[in-house]
Amino acid sequence: MKIFTQIHDFCVRITSSKIFKNTIVLIILINSIVLGLITSEAIYAKFGELLEFILSACVVIFTVEITLRIIAKGWRFFLNGWNIFDFLLITMALMPETGAAITFRVFRVLRALRMVSSMKKLRHIVSAILVSAPHVFWAAVLEMIIFYIFGIMGQNLFHEAFPQWFGTLGETVYTLFQVTTLESWSMGIARPVMKVYPWAWMYFVPFVMISSYIVLNVVVGVVVNATSDISEDDNISMKDKIKAKKVTNTELSEQINELKEHILRLEAKLEENKKDESKIQN
Repeated sequence: MKIFTQIHDFCVRITSSKIFKNTIVLIILINSIVLGLITSEAIYAKFGELLEFILSACVVIFTVEITLRIIAKGWRFFLNGWNIFDFLLITMALMPETGAAITFRVFRVLRALRMVSSMKKLRHIVSAILVSAPHVFWAAVLEMIIFYIFGIMGQNLFHEAFPQWFGTLGETVYTLFQVTTLESWSMGIARPVMKVYPWAWMYFVPFVMISSYIVLNVVVGVVVNATSDISEDDNISMKDKIKAKKVTNTELSEQINELKEHILRLEAKLEENKKDESKIQN
């Protein structure tokens, strides 16, 4: 039992050290760079064996790392979503890349996603996106309604002169999607339509203002606010931990002072006992 306790304490010390965490981040970066290098046929032809060895070494290091973390945290390890994410990525990395499972070789690039779980700021951004997903969904619903309304209007107004862009409702919606991306929407679509229908700017300008600026900026604002809230919550939790630690230190100091007083009282009693013994002997 003592051996297991020592192993657990060792894993806790290792996984909580900054050197360990920074080393893992460095290995993740190396792994990601190598995954990009092997896509080059020229580089792979010269250094293929070395690159594959580095990737294998990274998998071994990741496996050791996740094992240490599981031993350190126990079953609580799987209560954290990011820990489960890391565990799944490393499990996929351990799957064979030959025979029927050759397709898993393609998915090893997913190991680069570990940069997200290992970097605090990236975790905040991903968490903010997940938290703001319901609001983004309703913004997307609003966007689809706008596309639907302007799609019907555009198909009815411009389908005769420009059937390639507004021939059907589907083609119109795709054209509006191009307009929303602001990719050649003015010279490529709006101005040619305005040559035939000079008033067409009253259709395109409001659509661009609503879809590209208002709705998309609402989505960006929702995500930014969620990111700010998550960062603020994280800072508050850190302050609470520091405060709790200070309280613990204060309590410890009080206990030490009490022990000192108790020792002084014991020493005084010992002195009295010695004096009484000396009187009896005399």
